[in-house]
Amino acid sequence: MKTMTARDAKTHFGEFLDAMQREPVIVTKNNRPVGIMLSIEDAADTLIPEMFMEKEAGYDEWFQKKVTKTLDAFAKGKTQTTAHDEAMERVWQRVQAKARPTSA
Repeated sequence: MKTMTARDAKTHFGEFLDAMQREPVIVTKNNRPVGIMLSIEDAADTLIPEMFMEKEAGYDEWFQKKVTKTLDAFAKGKTQTTAHDEAMERVWQRVQAKARPTSA
């Protein structure tokens, strides 16, 4: 991973942009890391895009209600947990079932 000082990043901004297209670049100030610059392609595999995506009006309220309802049901014993491996196996089975061609 490349490292640049804030001054170098400012002075050589074009080179800075080129470098971050190839790999993440750590920016330092007074010999301390203060930030990191990465390309949109690198950020696509993280939660960063979701933080900046526009959501439909009312999404946050809807999501909060869903989470609250699920936590309440769990606290009242109306739902159960599933072990991670078992849940992943169920998901994998569903994916495989959808991928199988249907016979006509």
